[in-house]
Amino acid sequence: MYGDRSPTTFHQLAVGRVMRIGRALENELVVSDLQVSRLHAEFTSTPDGRYQIRDLGSHNGTYVNGQPMHKSGTALIGPNDIVGVGHSTFRLVGDRLEEFVDTGEVSFSARHLTVTVDGGKQILKDVSFGVPEKSLIAVIGPSGSGKSTLLKALTGYRPANEGDVLYDNRNLYKQFAELRQRIGLVPQDDILHKELTVRKALKYAAKLRFPGDTAESEREARIDEVLRELKLDIHKEKRVTSLSGGQRKRVSVALELLTKPSLIFLDEPTSGLDPGMDRDVMQLLRGLADDGRTVLVVTHSVAELAICDKLLVMAPGGSVAYFGPPEEALNFFGYTTWADVFSAFENYRDYDWAGRWRGSQHYQMYAADIDAVAAQSVHMPSPQQMRPPKPQSWGSQLWTLIRRYSSVIASDRGFLALMVILPAVLGVVSVVIPAEFGLGPPEPPSKFNGKAGTILLILAVGMCFSGAANSVRELIKERVIYERERATGLSRSAYLMSKVIVLGVITAFQGVILCGIGFAPRALPEDGLLMPPAVEMCIVIIALGFTSMMFGLVISSLVKTAEKTMPLLVMFAIVQVVFTGTLFQVYGSPGLEQFAWLMPSRWAIAGTGATLDLAHLMPPWEPENPTDLDPLWEHTVAQWGLNITILLLIGVVCGLAVARLLRRHEPEVMRK
Repeated sequence: MYGDRSPTTFHQLAVGRVMRIGRALENELVVSDLQVSRLHAEFTSTPDGRYQIRDLGSHNGTYVNGQPMHKSGTALIGPNDIVGVGHSTFRLVGDRLEEFVDTGEVSFSARHLTVTVDGGKQILKDVSFGVPEKSLIAVIGPSGSGKSTLLKALTGYRPANEGDVLYDNRNLYKQFAELRQRIGLVPQDDILHKELTVRKALKYAAKLRFPGDTAESEREARIDEVLRELKLDIHKEKRVTSLSGGQRKRVSVALELLTKPSLIFLDEPTSGLDPGMDRDVMQLLRGLADDGRTVLVVTHSVAELAICDKLLVMAPGGSVAYFGPPEEALNFFGYTTWADVFSAFENYRDYDWAGRWRGSQHYQMYAADIDAVAAQSVHMPSPQQMRPPKPQSWGSQLWTLIRRYSSVIASDRGFLALMVILPAVLGVVSVVIPAEFGLGPPEPPSKFNGKAGTILLILAVGMCFSGAANSVRELIKERVIYERERATGLSRSAYLMSKVIVLGVITAFQGVILCGIGFAPRALPEDGLLMPPAVEMCIVIIALGFTSMMFGLVISSLVKTAEKTMPLLVMFAIVQVVFTGTLFQVYGSPGLEQFAWLMPSRWAIAGTGATLDLAHLMPPWEPENPTDLDPLWEHTVAQWGLNITILLLIGVVCGLAVARLLRRHEPEVMRK
């Protein structure tokens, strides 16, 4: 597996003795790697003279031949087995344990990668190339040449249908759960919260990615080390949003460097940058490669290709048009500028660019050896084996996510002000309508309090709008961050629950403001069903805000761009107005009544209506039949409880839908 590589060090295994591996100094084999738990695993001998490895409940897992062991499980190992612990791997040779430490100097190759989509269309065709250690590789090509598809195939986000990706001669797809820790990926969009300072953003990232038993001092030391390496220490207390484009990209790279990856992929890191920043970013990548990493960058910029070791040019349709030194590429195509090359790709789309490449002398020099291995179909391990373990417990992740999300919101003063102003304005609007909830159904019927339903409608729709507005952008704006963190072991349910808790508290606060302003100047009945009427109705309004917030999360998980959330938010609010049951008679209308059951506002009005006995407070829909009342407004404890229960149940169903929809925005290997 390691070819001619010599072990980093040797360890003698004594029969009958235990050799513990971990980060703590009390271990017999100390691995100074923050990806390793303090007490990670142990080697022991069996009575028949064989050896076994036992996981000690490690956070990032112990791997045998690339496959994760069960926590606290054991496995027999032989001379052909490889045990992975953090950045170190171990091989048993007799009674001696050979350790290989991944310092970044690893080879990387792709062999016959082919990606086929629905309908049998190939969007990546037989791509092969190989690079030595400490290399910088640039991938360029016109739109539709499969660059993004290639990047997903190389990182394991979307494994190819055929072919292999070899990381130091180890199959990435079959050993993804272990090797994903050695790979860093910087997407085109920044993978950090711009409202935070540089140091705080890295602090939360380190908390999520390092094992749960990592001390804060250890994380802080690693953050300082990365900041110094990327010359960001002078900017560490600045907000990310105040940095230049090139500096923000450095922070994204710094986030990935925290875990010391040996292989770093970047997707369009210079997009939108001026030529000076373009050069700075490419020189940064050159420095990362020289320091002992393999760096692959997908780019549209051709100005700084000369500093790369190798250049991969993709042709339309997803095939290789050239691979080799960048200084020989233009001569290979027979043009003087890259603009001419890309024009040729566009003008001669049916030309066999891949065939021209394979028939060239450059192919014999730079790719023939890698291409010589026959193409193979990809046989993936089970989803459980592909899925990486979680570095921290679910509760620890949830607490970190809550703190980070709260910090992001607290740093946005405009959003905080809007959260207070919006319910306050809507509450004031409801006060404009002159009416007293306390008026009962006196005689004659013409003096019924017809405004009560209108006031409740304004309060309910206002809460619908406020709750949904809180959450409607929250998932779409963090989509790239979520996708990357999910690949590093983030729990989907912990992420969603952090949003529900923080936004739920905010929504409840808004509900209190709305009800406080809306109810304060009005005469309410003296007694409610269970509690004072103002409290009962406020609870219902808060429950409505929660369910509307969950609807907002559904919208945010469905749309592809943030711009599409506003039209859907307005549509949601308008639909709630129509189906409250206070504008016209909803009950007793087949089809319409059943559809209204899906609307949160219908159950919220029903809950407040049950408290106020709205069926008798408002004039009947049919004066000639005053006993024909809306059954959901029945003035009983049971009906009030049923109304609020169904209202909350709709919110729970929305939460389950969001959890399901989040799968679409995860790496394919993470989907259950």
